[in-house]
Amino acid sequence: MAENTQHFGLQKIYIKDISFESPQPEKYFTQVSQPKINLDLNTESKKLDENVHEVVLNITVTASLEEGDDASTMYLIELKQAGIFQLSGFSKDELHRMINCHCPNILFPYAREMISSMVERGGFPQLLLAPINFDALYEHHLQKLKQAEQSPVSDARH
Repeated sequence: MAENTQHFGLQKIYIKDISFESPQPEKYFTQVSQPKINLDLNTESKKLDENVHEVVLNITVTASLEEGDDASTMYLIELKQAGIFQLSGFSKDELHRMINCHCPNILFPYAREMISSMVERGGFPQLLLAPINFDALYEHHLQKLKQAEQSPVSDARH
């Protein structure tokens, strides 16, 4: 009787989409202010074949300076760092964890380097994103789902 063994393989890492915008860079090159960095991050995946999945790490970085009551955008980066992964022999829960934790952990260093390079090529000081614990983010997401399931739904109207 053959045992169902787990297999993980990385087939390809690539950039699916990339964008760098700086509406008025000359406005900021003479300032020594430290920008506020906002990072939005999510993942998406789709099954390409029986045991082949595309995982995409979507990252948006916005650097802005406070100017009175307004925030002025120095630059905006949107990156879709993708990879094709072969995953077989995993239970449904294990597969979900691999796609949402392990694969993004592999993709993030590539995305981090690309974002740093884009910022520097745009003429701005180097930006190094801090490492991200995708396992902790995933656990937090699972806890929120569990809490939502346990919360009583009230039909009472006020």
